[in-house]
Amino acid sequence: MAIAMDIGTRYARIARIGHDGAPELAALPGSVPGEGLPLQTGAGSHRSASLRTAYTAYCAHIGAPDRVVLVVPQEGRADYARRAVDTLTAAHDADRAPEIRALSTPHAVLALLRHTGTVTAGRYTVCDLGATAAEVSVCALTGASVAVVAGGRYAPPDGYGAGFDAALLAGAGLPDDEQAHRALAAVRAEDGAGLRLELAVGRAERDPERYDDPVHQVSGREITAGVVRRALGRLTAGADRALDDAVGGTSAPPVIAAGGMARLRPLERHLAARQGAVVALPTGTDPALAAVFGAALVAAGRIDPGDRYPHAVCVATHRTVGGEPHSEELVITPAGALEPGGPTVFAEHAGHRVRVRPGVGASRPVRVRVRDTDGRATAPVSILTVPGGSPGDRFHVGVRIDADGTARLVLHPVGSGTPAEFPLGTLPTDLKGARS
Repeated sequence: MAIAMDIGTRYARIARIGHDGAPELAALPGSVPGEGLPLQTGAGSHRSASLRTAYTAYCAHIGAPDRVVLVVPQEGRADYARRAVDTLTAAHDADRAPEIRALSTPHAVLALLRHTGTVTAGRYTVCDLGATAAEVSVCALTGASVAVVAGGRYAPPDGYGAGFDAALLAGAGLPDDEQAHRALAAVRAEDGAGLRLELAVGRAERDPERYDDPVHQVSGREITAGVVRRALGRLTAGADRALDDAVGGTSAPPVIAAGGMARLRPLERHLAARQGAVVALPTGTDPALAAVFGAALVAAGRIDPGDRYPHAVCVATHRTVGGEPHSEELVITPAGALEPGGPTVFAEHAGHRVRVRPGVGASRPVRVRVRDTDGRATAPVSILTVPGGSPGDRFHVGVRIDADGTARLVLHPVGSGTPAEFPLGTLPTDLKGARS
């Protein structure tokens, strides 16, 4: 059994593949249809606690899964992924913990669209418009790899979508508390609520005398078109700031809008007016569920996550031919071979691991670079100091990427011995403009 989990500010969304082969939210006691399991007020800022609460509820009602894919924010994904994996592992005995992997929001959203054939090779701009932040990721699709090559984020202190909701409630004279937020969510879930909002705001923009027209009625109070229009200004301005950070004010690749705030048609229209037509999600997909549904497809093995490193990793080496020293480049890992949290990939030739001799005696510097699939552009990664050894020493050289995205060069002695690891940091993904 495989599941995906996306822990938000107000809801924990857990998805799996249903009997019809399509992703669906798991039905748990207390779940809100179309939203997921509600979290306590403020619990979204403590994601590890919310994750454990939601996971425990799932296990108690349905059973422990064999595999879990966690949706994590693109920014700060390393720290969150590390804490989340530790949280789920601690919920089990060591021998019962499920297989766990983290998948960033843009990778999860694009997994859904790649599964349906909606997107192909090229570049796309994923706009994750959530309660906490507007996060923009420019992604390059190359073969089976999806690389995040640029990003921007706008996260005001009172939250992005959360601030919008608070502004609506304040405009109606309602408190910014859990009861009022649930009442607002219930009104939004009503049939035709989204269209009613879109039409009311559109009429008010054409005729200012219509600003007092009611859009929603929450707990006996009216939220007017004028209140909605002013609050929408927060969302459009925040999305613009995140887009400017990601694309530098230039035209962005086709936009994909996801997250709870992407449900708002006026915001989608704003993105389309600024960047061009917005890529449609698969028919019937709620934007708030796009990431967790894509992650559910990955968890079930329906599609490759695409988060393998898209470039080859190389090191400069020296060899002696006919008594003369020669410098050359050794490809440690080919493009698309490294997977976050996956095994070490070692340099091979003709199906066998390459044996490398260390420098005799003294340590020596080793230059590590990455190379694109065409072999025309490279970028430096690091210069490492590798310990020297005796004349008979040989080792295999490889690279692995931790679940948090940190790469490490691995030297594994041939025969016996303890592998040595050297941190490389985060490998560069966008080699545009780089050259050998």
